[in-house]
Amino acid sequence: MYLFPRDCPRILLWPTAATTPQDRAAWWGESAARMLAHVEQRWLEVLTSARLYRYELPPDSFDCLDDAGMWVSREPVTPFSVEEIADLPAALAACDAELRVVDSLTPLRGVWDTTLHASGIRLRNAAGW
Repeated sequence: MYLFPRDCPRILLWPTAATTPQDRAAWWGESAARMLAHVEQRWLEVLTSARLYRYELPPDSFDCLDDAGMWVSREPVTPFSVEEIADLPAALAACDAELRVVDSLTPLRGVWDTTLHASGIRLRNAAGW
């Protein structure tokens, strides 16, 4: 969910135990990926040229924010290591996330009414959102 430039709008989908075959066929297609990551064509150049830094942190003081996919520490931590990620599409593929480049994210609005899990990030930056 976070292998993207900060302001890049994206919608990520993944099936859950409750996902129906109908929703999977309609929104997923034939993909064998664990997750689908949708971005707009106008963000592709930014995505392919951006560099991110992944910090490995000691886990002891972190708490899960449940379904948000995030963990937080309420105290300072010192990283064990820092890794530069220069090829974000390859990093997504390594996480078994299929990158789908679309003209607009707005046709995906209805996915929140399905049995797939959907996460939208920075959608205020999506064209026409």
